[in-house]
Amino acid sequence: MNHLLVVASLAAGAAAPAAGLMAAADPEPPRRVHTYSIVARDAATGQMGVAVQSHWFSVGPIVPWAEAGVGAVATQSFVRVDYGPEGLALMKQGVAAPEALERLVAADEARDVRQVAMIDSAGRVAAHTGSKCIQAAGHHVGKGYSVQANLMLDSGVWPAMSRAFESARGDLAERMLAGLEAAQAAGGDIRGRQSAAILVVKGARSDKPWTDRVLELRIEDHPEPIKELRRLVQLWRAYEHMNAGDLAVEKNDIDAAVKQYAAAEAMFPDMHEFIFWHAVTLAQKGRLDEALPLFGQAFLLQPSWHILVPRLPASGLLPADEKTIQKILAAGPRGR
Repeated sequence: MNHLLVVASLAAGAAAPAAGLMAAADPEPPRRVHTYSIVARDAATGQMGVAVQSHWFSVGPIVPWAEAGVGAVATQSFVRVDYGPEGLALMKQGVAAPEALERLVAADEARDVRQVAMIDSAGRVAAHTGSKCIQAAGHHVGKGYSVQANLMLDSGVWPAMSRAFESARGDLAERMLAGLEAAQAAGGDIRGRQSAAILVVKGARSDKPWTDRVLELRIEDHPEPIKELRRLVQLWRAYEHMNAGDLAVEKNDIDAAVKQYAAAEAMFPDMHEFIFWHAVTLAQKGRLDEALPLFGQAFLLQPSWHILVPRLPASGLLPADEKTIQKILAAGPRGR
């Protein structure tokens, strides 16, 4: 099947595009990113995001778009990427998501093969499934979210996503992951699995845009992309504990830091870097007896930490005391 000819034939009979919106022809062939996705907003935090899975390589740079304080977009099927940045631009100007989508769809000569969903910072949401998207294809718009899918095994996929998202507990990332997992359990993409992505931004824009993106993870090519995406989300949560611990250290709240580090270690017990920096913090603050067993665990899991320890006093991360350094080195297998 020549997908490019399909798009060209649809464009030939379509209505004229709206002035100034997506009027130019696609600069490159449409990408066949047939997939399932969810766009959503968390009413409690204002966070907005997109989660997606597809049997297409590297779906992350193509389908999900989001900007803090503005909105989120998923553009899929025979993808026109422009829906992402142009949809966000309209919403940034104050255009509600349903109107922004309506304008862009009206201006798209190949609208019948597109599938797009948008949500804005006020929680207004809309979706479009073109009449010639490959079946099974459809969407469901709920309160503060939309789920959409095309080229699915059957029409039960997006209803399953909707039910899972609405019944899930936890933050926005957790609830969107539940939606993806339900889609796969309901049959998913008729072609199978390959890549996945999740993107979450803050509800309000700040003057530090580099802090406005809460979470962005991509699985480019994997036999079980959603399972791997969940693992990485959990790893991200663990590193958030580590970051919170480091912040507590800056405030000299060592008890709070230790609590955060321990939480990270509980999530990934074999992550020797968590254990090592936990131990370094304790030793730096004069709690060597508590630190030594942790150093021992870290050395057992990764012996090269022995090489790093003597270098840390010069950076102020361990006491510049040779006896202390030797005690630390003796805590691990190579020191015995």
